[in-house]
Parts: sequence; C-alpha cells; structure tokens
Amino acid sequence: MRIAVAVSGGVDSLCALLLLQRAGHEVVALHALLAEASAASLTPLPGLETACRALGVPLRVADLRDRFAREVVAPFAGAYARGRTPNPCALCNRHIKFGALLDAALELGAERLATGHYARIVDGTRAGAPGPLLARAAHAPKDQSYFLSLVPQERLRRVIFPLADMDKAACAALVAGAGLAVPVPQESHDICFAPGGVDAYREFLERKWQSLGLTPPGPGPILLREDDPPAGALPEKLMAAGENAGERRPLRHIGIHAGLWRYTEGQRRGLGIAHAEALHVLRKDVAANTLVVGPRRLLGMRGCVAGDVNVAVDPRFWPRRPLVRCRYGGGLAAATVRLEGARLCISFAEACFPTAAGQVATLYDEDGVVLAGAIVEEALA
Repeated sequence: MRIAVAVSGGVDSLCALLLLQRAGHEVVALHALLAEASAASLTPLPGLETACRALGVPLRVADLRDRFAREVVAPFAGAYARGRTPNPCALCNRHIKFGALLDAALELGAERLATGHYARIVDGTRAGAPGPLLARAAHAPKDQSYFLSLVPQERLRRVIFPLADMDKAACAALVAGAGLAVPVPQESHDICFAPGGVDAYREFLERKWQSLGLTPPGPGPILLREDDPPAGALPEKLMAAGENAGERRPLRHIGIHAGLWRYTEGQRRGLGIAHAEALHVLRKDVAANTLVVGPRRLLGMRGCVAGDVNVAVDPRFWPRRPLVRCRYGGGLAAATVRLEGARLCISFAEACFPTAAGQVATLYDEDGVVLAGAIVEEALA
C-alpha cells in the first residue's frame, strides 16, 4: 500500500514512518508547514531531510499556513476574545491534519495517511456504525483520542495510527535503534503557534486581536461565592448581585479582574487575590464581564451543553451511561447524555471538575470507542 506519513519532526511521527516502512509499505513522508517560525533555525525540515534520506524515503512539503491561520489560529483568537478557552489541537486535527493534509496525501497518490497519534481505529460494524471508529490507544497515559474526536468518520476511513499499541519509550527506542536523530527531540506542551508558555500566548493573542480588529472586554468585577447560608438567612442585598445569572449563593465583590480571557474555569494560580483560603475560578459571566471565584469545595460541575457535534455512533446504540471526558487530562465520568437537535446535553452522575466553554466533550463506551465529540458551550454547576 502507498501510504503518506505525516512527519512533524518529533519521535512519534518518525516511529510511525519506520514501522510502516519495515512492514513493507511504499511510504512517503509528508511535512505540513503550519505556523510561521520566528527564526529559520526553528524549522525541523533540515533534520527531516537528513532522516528521510537515511531511510531512502521521499519527503514532500505541504504549505498549509494560510489555511491554518484561517481555520485554526483566527477561531482560537476569536474564541478567547469571547471569554472562551478553546482547544486549537482539536480544530487542527479536524480541519488541517485530517482535512487539508489528508487531501494533500491523496493528491500524491497515497491510499492512506498515517500519523504519530496514539489512538486506534476499530471496526464500527459491531457498534452499528457504517465504517471505522476511533478508539482510545492501548497506552492510556498517551492516548490522544480526545483531541481526535471531532474528526468526521468519513475521513477516518483513510487514516492509519501505527502507534495504537505502542508507548513513548518503545517509540523512542525504535527510532534510536535505527540511528535517526530526532529533529524536535523535546516534547512540547505549549500551543505550537505560540510557544513559550502562558506569557507568550497572551502576547500572541494581543497581537492577533490587533491584526483581526478585535477588542476583547477589559477589566471587570471579581465576585466571591461563599457557602450556602442557612435556610431563610440570605439577605436580599446579597441575592441581587447574582440573581440575573441564576446565582443563588451569596456573592461579594472582592476585586477587579484583568480581562476574562486571562482566566479559565477551575484555575487557582494567578488570580491576584489575597484571601484566607485558596480560591478557584468557578464561573465566567461573559455577558456581565464578571469573574466568579470561590473555595474548592464549591468547585463542581453537574453537567454541560456541547454543540458542533460529530456523531460517530448512532445514539440508539449508545450505552445508558456513556463515559465522558470534558478536558484533556481529566478523568472519564459516567453521564446521561441526550442528543437534542445539534447539541449534546450531558448530566454527570456525580459532580466533577469543571470544564470551560470551547473545550471538547468526548463520549466513550466501556471499550474505549468514541461515540461522539462536541465543543462545550456551557458548563452547568
């Protein structure tokens, strides 16, 4: 089979390339140009050229910078300006890696596109699906199915995940054993188009907003939510602060935030508030430009509503209580889920750590098969 392998310069994609070449496939390496590099030394292309030459594999380059800027970076900046906490990797996987890059692979005459993602493709017929389904990788700590759950099923028909049963250590050992130098040896946890941590992406956002003509809301009140008072003891003056937003606990003004885009639900560090106990972001009221904070014991989410739904398995075949992940690194939580029109209405069996609007909600069955993916619109306390 002629297979295009997406190579980023990291160890995972090189391992995928090696595995498929050793399995006897005709492979071509395909590198996507995405974000603009701040210096020529940051590009992995010279190292990829050396590695591919050593393997006798042709390397092709797809310039996707315009589409990446339009379909990933601009929506990312726009979502932050609206007070959301978006997940650019999920959008990149749907629109770029398994959209534009897959199209580029097919134009090269490849039958499939392989990537270095840790995920599995399984037969969908057992779940009532017309084609292949996405599922969690065998090595749970590296599983990336959450970030892939927005990829439409018809695109998955052309996809291979060679690392489905691998772990990171095995991949690194395989690449090292082949004598290949990894162009990007360090695994980054930053946003690829704004490397350098929190300060770097905040600077990036401010520059991007200026270029897009966006003006995010500025400073506003920080309200402290305190514990529920005894029945009948809630003063009307405290009730009034939160009534319009459906807030039924007492709220007290304790400071000024620097712009809602700087905060996300569940956040503890960087609030700049002196208080007797640690405070977390409980909720962002975008309409009122208000940040609601409180102690961890008040931090919990009973449900959420998610839109832009990518349904993989007909809801008639969903288990009574699917398992839901609402943020990367978060646990799987049992929930009752209804598909109402174009939205998922999710009610958790037990309160869990809150997610944020813009994050992904992924539904799984007990075998780790992805039933649906969607973008969170609202978390329900």
